[in-house]
Amino acid sequence: MPLKPEENPIKDGISITKKGACLGAEISGLNLTQKISNQKIKIIQNALVKHEVLVFRNQKISLDQFINFGGQFGELSIHPFRNVGAGVNKLSRTTKAGQRELIILDNDGKNPPHSTDQWHSDEMFRETPPAATILRSKIVPKYGGDTVFASMTTAYKSLSPSLQKFCAKLEAVHDFKVFRSLYSKDHEGRKKLLEIEKNFPNTTHPVITTHPISKKKVVFVSPQTTTKIRALRDFESESILDLLYRLPEMPEYQFRVKWEPNMFIIWDNRSTQHYAPRDFLPERRKMERLTIKGDRPY
Repeated sequence: MPLKPEENPIKDGISITKKGACLGAEISGLNLTQKISNQKIKIIQNALVKHEVLVFRNQKISLDQFINFGGQFGELSIHPFRNVGAGVNKLSRTTKAGQRELIILDNDGKNPPHSTDQWHSDEMFRETPPAATILRSKIVPKYGGDTVFASMTTAYKSLSPSLQKFCAKLEAVHDFKVFRSLYSKDHEGRKKLLEIEKNFPNTTHPVITTHPISKKKVVFVSPQTTTKIRALRDFESESILDLLYRLPEMPEYQFRVKWEPNMFIIWDNRSTQHYAPRDFLPERRKMERLTIKGDRPY
């Protein structure tokens, strides 16, 4: 059955097709071998806020074109652990000088991905986590390797009003704990760990944040980075976090992307969480990632 016009709007030559019940849309009508006008970037930004995840198919563009496109959405950020440990240093092994913002996720049976099979938003341990992430496929496995997204705005709406009100008063402590295992246990590793702890001390974010544009409420905790809820006893904190951690597991809040060659995705890191299964191993999966700088969650 064809979509109604309002369900598949075309703006300035850009077609926006809703693909998921709670989140997810496909963008077509763009030629990314050419610089995109500011007007079209604004259309894409508005669609991102509305749909939270955008899929772009059949975009055979160069690396420079990919980076330039990402830079049109804001200042690109640099992952603080891109050169640390055996699990991460391969992310940037083919990165050229001047491309520090690019992360290369090249994984197979000998180099499995590092803790991507946990629900999370990117870099929640930072004082200012990324506003958005852009990921494109370079080598797609024969099977598996999908990325699953969950709308944390929908997750918030699913909570009872009493629980919404209670959680709105809470603050959670975040740590880069998922990356601590990348440091060796010897003297040199501990020394580097102390240095990174100085640069990235634990930060505190609201358990329920407000999206800066849509003003929707978002559940903002993750087992990947959250250590506890402040001002609660340990067993209270653990119980509440366990409840909130389960929210993105609900299929009703999810949108699953099956990767194809020359595809890329932009997701709103402020309103979604994602999970990347390791079910493609030992096959190879190679992706390239950019992140857009964000503001402090409030």
